[in-house]
Amino acid sequence: MSNQLLSLPPLDAVRGFVAVARRMSITLAANDLCLTQSAVSRQIQSLEEHLGTPLLIRKHRAIALTEAGEELFHLASPWLDRLAEYSESLPRHDRMRPVTITAPISVTSLWILPRLGAFQDAHPNIDVRVSANNRMLNLKQESIDFAIRYARERDIPSDAVRLFDEKVLPVASSQVAARAFNNPKALLNEVLLELDERALPWLRWSDWLTASGIPDAKPKAYRHLNQYDQVIQAAIEGHGVALGRVALVLPMLKDGRLVAMGDKGLGNSDYAYWLIGESSSPREEVLILRNWVIREAKLWVNELKAMGTWLS
Repeated sequence: MSNQLLSLPPLDAVRGFVAVARRMSITLAANDLCLTQSAVSRQIQSLEEHLGTPLLIRKHRAIALTEAGEELFHLASPWLDRLAEYSESLPRHDRMRPVTITAPISVTSLWILPRLGAFQDAHPNIDVRVSANNRMLNLKQESIDFAIRYARERDIPSDAVRLFDEKVLPVASSQVAARAFNNPKALLNEVLLELDERALPWLRWSDWLTASGIPDAKPKAYRHLNQYDQVIQAAIEGHGVALGRVALVLPMLKDGRLVAMGDKGLGNSDYAYWLIGESSSPREEVLILRNWVIREAKLWVNELKAMGTWLS
C-alpha cells in the first residue's frame, strides 16, 4: 500500500500559495508571512513542481489563478483556517498569545521587517504577526493589537505616540545622482520614479518640480510603480530618481546604495509616523513589543540627527 502522507505537498508551500491567492499579490503575501518575495515565489514554484501543474498565471503587475489553482485554493484555504483555529485552541504554557501589528506596506518592508529578527531573538516566546496594509484597519474588529500609522496629527487619536517625522528628498544611485543632482533642471534628463498611489504631500513629482520653480517640467520619462519599496529598489538599481522618504531609506543612504539631493528646504511634510494601540491596558507581550518599537524609533531619530538630516 502506498503511503499517501508522502505524496502530500509541503505545508509551507501550501501556506505560501494560499497567502498569495488571498491577496492576489506575491508582495503582499510575503509581507503577511514575514518572508521575502523571492522566498514566496520559490514556495509557489516548488508547489507547482510537486503537483505537476501551474497554479498561477503571471501577468504584468498582476497574477491570476489557473483552474487547478482555484481548486487548490478552495480546498486548502478553509483547511488552513481550521488548522490555525485548532492550534490557537490548545493550551500554551510556554508561549504567550500572538501580538499583531499593522503598518503601511512601505513601513513594514523598509522599517519593521529589517529589525524584527533582533526582537524575536530577544523574545523567542512572543509570536509576532505583521499585517502590511495601506488601508486603515479597525484594530478591534481585526483583532490587531497596535498600528503604525502615517498621518497628520489632527487625524490620529490624542494618545498616539509620535515615532518620527517625514522628510522627502530626491534619491538615486551614486551614478545617477552624480549627473542628476547638479541642479533641479538636471532631474529632467532622468527617468522619474513615481509612486502610483493616492497623492500625499511631497510624494508626487509634480509637487517637487513645482516647488523647485519648474511647474511645467517635462522629464525624460516617468516610471510608475504601485508599491513604495519597488520605487526605492528601482532607484537603487539605477533605473531613475525616486522621492526618498528619509526616515525609511536611511540604511540605503548610510551604506551608499542611495544618494540624496542636498536639502534645499523642500520636502518637509506635516505627516508623521504614529504608534496607535487598540487597548489602553495592553497585555504584557503587547507592551513589550510596543515599548521596543518606541525605543527603536528613538534610536532611529538619533541616527537621523547624527547624519545632519533632521525632519523638521
